[in-house]
Amino acid sequence: MQSSDRLGILTVGMGAVATTLYAGVEAVRRGLTPGIGSLTQIGRLPLVAPAGTPSRLIREIVDLAPLGGLVFGGWDLLEANAYQAAARAAVLSPADLARHRKFLRSVQSFPGVADPHFTTRIEPRFAKPGTSKRAHVAALQADIRRFRRQARCDRVVVLCCMSVEVYQAPQAVHRSLAAFERGLDRDDPAIAPSQLYAYAALCEGVPFINGTPNTIVQTRALQELARRRRVPLAGSDFKSGQTYMKTIVGAALRMRLLGLTGWFSTNILGNRDGLVLEDPQAFEAKRISKTTVLDDICPAQTYPALYGRIEHLVKINYFGPRGDNKEAWDSIDLFGWLGYPMQLKINFQCRDSILAAPLALDLVLLADLAARRGETGVLEWLAFYFKTPLTNRRAGPDNDPTVQLRTLEAAITRLGRKRRSRRRA
Repeated sequence: MQSSDRLGILTVGMGAVATTLYAGVEAVRRGLTPGIGSLTQIGRLPLVAPAGTPSRLIREIVDLAPLGGLVFGGWDLLEANAYQAAARAAVLSPADLARHRKFLRSVQSFPGVADPHFTTRIEPRFAKPGTSKRAHVAALQADIRRFRRQARCDRVVVLCCMSVEVYQAPQAVHRSLAAFERGLDRDDPAIAPSQLYAYAALCEGVPFINGTPNTIVQTRALQELARRRRVPLAGSDFKSGQTYMKTIVGAALRMRLLGLTGWFSTNILGNRDGLVLEDPQAFEAKRISKTTVLDDICPAQTYPALYGRIEHLVKINYFGPRGDNKEAWDSIDLFGWLGYPMQLKINFQCRDSILAAPLALDLVLLADLAARRGETGVLEWLAFYFKTPLTNRRAGPDNDPTVQLRTLEAAITRLGRKRRSRRRA
């Protein structure tokens, strides 16, 4: 398989993040803007180096799929095409929406899978009929094959950027692939729609990336399926805004061995994600993904006097007038020499989907590269992009962004060597 072949990107959910990704890729390949925020498009190796250090563009080191060969599709519960979805999401300016109208209208969505037990604050109007989980899986697999055929794709990657589901920890049905497949046969209510998309993609031999906090790729069953089908798997939850800043600041405080007593994080946003997260049952998945990073970066077991009693609180509030323009506040209580207290305040007025879209592009291109290089199962080296990254280590992931960045750089360098060795062969 060559990088120049056509690569299909199917998004689970055609909302703010997905449509911003589509429009952004179209703008970059038309030469209207550089790929700001995307390592694969404008990043160089070494990623972090002193001024004057020789460097090369990442896309010159590894043979990533070119943007000109990307084609898009997906599933949605509300809209039939990406233009309708982008207009509803209201991330793009009227000028950008008009500029990309024809292209966005060409990106058609398949009806999504809805389950009232997991789907909250959304009234599905474009959902697949029936309730049988096996039937839904078969329909999703048929969608992937139809998209591949109609879009003339050589390869496909599925990217999950759907709304957050009602949180449910993994159950007995998720402990093994055999248990999961028995659960499909008996319509086990513990199997969420998001897990059906992942199962269908992996069965079709398609890499699956989870950009949401939904409990999908963390399950043993789907990890086992990825290994058996020899397909890459990555996730979970884009680390794009407030949590990215939290990891940077948390690591900086730990590097100076400054103590923490409290970290209060709150957000206001008015997009569909914010509306769904107003439901406490859906928010629980996001709360877990946003809070666990600090436990790893500032380990209580290593430095009990510094981090043994951190009160860490995260809140998200839906506020319609803000739309996709999220405002995040962090109030940090820390202490230093002689135990004297200090405070740090961060106010990040960001754009949710503008930050997430380039991460989504990087993940799709790197997962496709990994698949072409024969890498399968959990892609640990993509941890830099996620709040709760997958790992094969019993100790769990390392959420220190400096460690994650070095790991990512090492993986890209290694894959670049594979490219050169293949050329020589």
